[in-house]
Amino acid sequence: MASATRCAWSETNELFIAYHDQEWGVPEHNDRILFEMLNLEGAQAGLSWLTVLRKRDTYRQAFDNFEARRISRYTDEKRAELLNDTGIIRNRLKINAVIENARAFLQIEEEYGSFDTYVWQFVSGKNLVHTQHQAAVLVSEQMSKDLKKHGFRFVGPTICYAFMQAIGMVNDHSPDCFRFQEVMAL
Repeated sequence: MASATRCAWSETNELFIAYHDQEWGVPEHNDRILFEMLNLEGAQAGLSWLTVLRKRDTYRQAFDNFEARRISRYTDEKRAELLNDTGIIRNRLKINAVIENARAFLQIEEEYGSFDTYVWQFVSGKNLVHTQHQAAVLVSEQMSKDLKKHGFRFVGPTICYAFMQAIGMVNDHSPDCFRFQEVMAL
């Protein structure tokens, strides 16, 4: 793929290239992965996505592979352990958000049958494309407001937009990027 045209942002780091070529923008429907991505996007707040990607494997270990049921039962001792884990972003608010988000996530699953059903309802089950940017921004604002209403934290509109890009709710690959048409075909 070295000669393929990619989105310019992805060519600045090998981790970005792999993420761009294999994950970014691909429609995702697995609840555990959706929960992981929402929380990783929240962890990014005020930081770079590269920082989060570098810590992703450690995040998976530290947060029990983002199994919401397990996370929802974390104790104060587990919170203290996470605050001392140098492999993740040691921000008390962000760590607490993952735990609160796990509880909210389980309630969404109970109410809607799956988090996938809940999230994708915002785009009627169909991904938007970069030419629909204004519509995608409005969806991210609506999603943010609704997630907050359900008890989620670190889910502002910017985080929700990045989440939507990551899980393929919006295909923001450049039209000349080799992934644009591939993702559209999914």
